[in-house]
Amino acid sequence: MKDSYYQLRPVGFVRSPLTSLEGCPKQGAEGAPEAWLEIDPAFSEALEGLAAGQEIIVLTWLDRGRRDLLRVHPRGNPEAPLKGVFATRSPHRPNPIGLHRVKIVEIQGLGRMRVRPLEALDGTPVIDIKPVLMDDR
Repeated sequence: MKDSYYQLRPVGFVRSPLTSLEGCPKQGAEGAPEAWLEIDPAFSEALEGLAAGQEIIVLTWLDRGRRDLLRVHPRGNPEAPLKGVFATRSPHRPNPIGLHRVKIVEIQGLGRMRVRPLEALDGTPVIDIKPVLMDDR
C-alpha cells in the first residue's frame, strides 16, 4: 500500500475572488463568496441533468495545502491542542481533498457553473462533482 499511487485529472477549475489562504473563510457558511466552476470541455456533457437551485458536493484538490502535516491546531488556533488532520477540516493533509456543499446559482452552457458559497481559492482544481441526494424517508 505504501508504494501505491493513483492519478487524478482535474475536471475543471474554481474561479473565485479568493486569492490567498489568509483571506479564505474556513467554511462556506463563514462568509464565502459565489464562485464559478469552469469545466474542461472534455467533461462538459457530465453536467447534463444539473440545474440552478440544486445542491451539489464539489470535490477539489487543495493544491496549496501541505501534504507533510499529520497534526494541526484546529482552525489554525495555536491555543487549541494538536489533533490529527483526519479529525479536522484542515487543508493540510496527505491527500488534500476539499469537500464543499454548495448551491448552483446559474449554469452557462455546459461549461460554466456559478455556485455559492465556495471557500476555495481561485485556480483550485475541481476533481469531481456529485449531487446531494435527498432522503426518501
